[in-house]
Amino acid sequence: MSTRGGERTCSEVAKQAREAFDRVQKHLSLDDAAHADGVRAKALHAICETLQEAHDEIRQANETDVREANELVRQGKLSAQLVARLDLFSKRGKWESMIQGVADVASLPSPLDICTRATRLAAAHPGDDERDATGALDLYRVTCPIGVLLCIFEARPEVIVNIASLAIKSGNAAILKGGKESKHSAHVLSRCISQALAKSGMPAHLIQMVESREEIQSLLHEEKYINLVIPRGSSELVRHIQREARMPVMGHADGLCTAYVHSDAPEKLAIETVLDAKLDYPSACNAIETLLVHRAHLSSAGLWPKLARALICAGVRLHCDEASRASVLSSGLSEAEANLVLCATPADFDTEFLDLDLAVRVVDSVDEAVEHIQQHGSGHTETILCAPLSSNDHGTSASSMPPAAKDEDTYAQHSAAEIFTRSLSSSSVYVNASTRFADGFRYGFGTEVGISTGRIHARGPVGLEGLVTYKYVLRSSGGGAQTASAFAPGEHQRRWAHEPIEAVYPTL
Repeated sequence: MSTRGGERTCSEVAKQAREAFDRVQKHLSLDDAAHADGVRAKALHAICETLQEAHDEIRQANETDVREANELVRQGKLSAQLVARLDLFSKRGKWESMIQGVADVASLPSPLDICTRATRLAAAHPGDDERDATGALDLYRVTCPIGVLLCIFEARPEVIVNIASLAIKSGNAAILKGGKESKHSAHVLSRCISQALAKSGMPAHLIQMVESREEIQSLLHEEKYINLVIPRGSSELVRHIQREARMPVMGHADGLCTAYVHSDAPEKLAIETVLDAKLDYPSACNAIETLLVHRAHLSSAGLWPKLARALICAGVRLHCDEASRASVLSSGLSEAEANLVLCATPADFDTEFLDLDLAVRVVDSVDEAVEHIQQHGSGHTETILCAPLSSNDHGTSASSMPPAAKDEDTYAQHSAAEIFTRSLSSSSVYVNASTRFADGFRYGFGTEVGISTGRIHARGPVGLEGLVTYKYVLRSSGGGAQTASAFAPGEHQRRWAHEPIEAVYPTL
């Protein structure tokens, strides 16, 4: 699975991935859809079993990676945040979630060969001879795999398993490149995947690993074989891939997630949600990096001093604007606590800390909060904390509003939650929920290849649906020829129907 030692050139790696994809696409696509999905599910269950059998070896390899990474941290060559992402076993449930994610993907409905739209372009047209009658012309849009994926990620070794599972289930092939910090873990995990593929009769080159940056640089130019690049890591990594790749890139920018505490936010709800969004996993891309607080909460008895103290007690360094800092410092902090209340710089509101740091700004309205996020956010995940919504309150659509309300230039007819969610185009926008829910497993996708902040194809946590595209199948019936010229204007020419028909995979 590796190109180490010059065994294979990058062109050969890419070509072998394409050949493996073509082989699986040809043979499984001709099988009954349920049987084909069963073959893929069998491979995924084999991965689960092989990983469980190799648990001790994987743990030992991961401990070696973490130990070597910690030494680099002590030398100032690596950030402590990256080590947290590297460790597969210290965070409770992380290993189990990885295994469960594979099983969940196996049990998900197949995303392939689903008809999403069907249109009758033209009705049947009688000919001079019944045998020459031209039948209906029907167009079907059906899902299909993207092809060969090149996936590049940093530190997180579980991503190898996540992406491999999703690629197999969605009918794709994948070439994977992890960070050098996880090389020991990656070696064992990739070997387990290879063994599982062999057990299930899948091509060995369907999932491959490469090891060096030089290999990636070469693979970014193999557009003949590779269809999509998915970088998952720092903004610097993503921007570099976007500059160099000759094929489409589906990546995400910084995880500059923001929580806005509106004037009517309940104290308990706001404090517990913000603490979870920051502390559950500070180095995750869906942890909040900016907190916007409505000015109504600044009094000594208000919500902000209580929320600030809770964050400080958890060790969070608050990078506060002038108003939020003055409020919290006047609430009676100890010297040690006050040392965690810093003066924010303009750069703080554009920084993905990935640590126990949080930029704080006071705003006067939900409109101002939205403007801040539009100017400084990365389009990842935002949340508004406000008055609770009722369990059956699904909001009011703009189309159902009376004309007078549409024409008035005012926010009076809308709740803060509606303004917030309608105004922002981030890939995930929440009301009264932690940003930590932005995750493929938590969305019910089984797992994810990453979180996309792009505006096309797939957005947010990218699961199976984000790894398929579609093709149009045009079905002609009857013995007569279907010609475009037959629809040219004229008295005896055919007419377009353009009528919707049942969206099912066509019988051929």
